[in-house]
Formats: sequence, C-alpha cells, structure tokens
Amino acid sequence: MSFLINGAKMKKNDMLDALKGAKKTHQEQMLKVENLLNGKEVSHPTEVGKHACRCGLWFYPNKDDLINILGLQLFEKLDKYHELWHEEYAKIHAIFFKEKKGLFSKMFGKKPDSLELDKAKMYQKELITISEELYHIADVAIRRISALSESKFKE
Repeated sequence: MSFLINGAKMKKNDMLDALKGAKKTHQEQMLKVENLLNGKEVSHPTEVGKHACRCGLWFYPNKDDLINILGLQLFEKLDKYHELWHEEYAKIHAIFFKEKKGLFSKMFGKKPDSLELDKAKMYQKELITISEELYHIADVAIRRISALSESKFKE
C-alpha cells in the first residue's frame, strides 16, 4: 500500500484508497500486538509515535486536504483516536521492547514476566476498544468521501 504525500494529486479514489489502507494497516498492527501476547516474534514492531507510523506519515502531511474534504470535526476525531491508539500501544511496546543491554537482547526483544504479560493483556483490551472506535470513524470518513463529487478534489 502506498500513501500519498503532501503536494501529490489527491483525487477522490486516492483519498479513499489511502483511508482504507490506513484502516487495514491498523488492523495489521493489532495482529502484531496479538502475536506479541501469544509469544510470537514480531520483527518490525509498530512505531510508537503517531506521526512516525505508516498511517501518520500520510495523515499529517495531508492535514489541510483532509480537513477540507472531511471537515475539521471528523479530522479531529480521527486524530484523537489515532493518538489514543498510539498512547495505549506505547504501554505494550514498553513491556516487550524497552531498552535492553547487550547486542543479543536488543536484537530479539525481551520476554515479559507473568505480571507484565497480564498488564499487556489489559492494555490490549483498551487498545481493542480504541481500535473499534477508530475503525468506525474511518468508515464514516470513507462514506463521506464516497458521497462527494470528484470536483471537490484536486485536479
């Protein structure tokens, strides 16, 4: 999936594809969290910062276009739940990927003890709730864009 960067032509289908792709990317990130909690190795953990993740790299540089098309209120809701997702995810990331000493431990991460794993599972429940709302808001944005005329978008 490729996200458009600010300054590129942003047609209706481009914006729809990008939003659908962003939703799919967050679903894949939730699968990574599930894999971590099930003891599986995750080679490329999700970025902790909302601006550094794949969605954020598209979303924030295109802020003006998104506000123009979606409206400020819907843009801010997307941003709020995207930020909440990353704040909750950061807690899980800290459990599994906090700074370690030595080359071997840096390469493979850390196995959490049972208390840390229980905390991570609690954070995952909140992350699921936030994700459901984020997906709902993304679906609203997708419906809004779908209903607009192509003339509202850059030529």
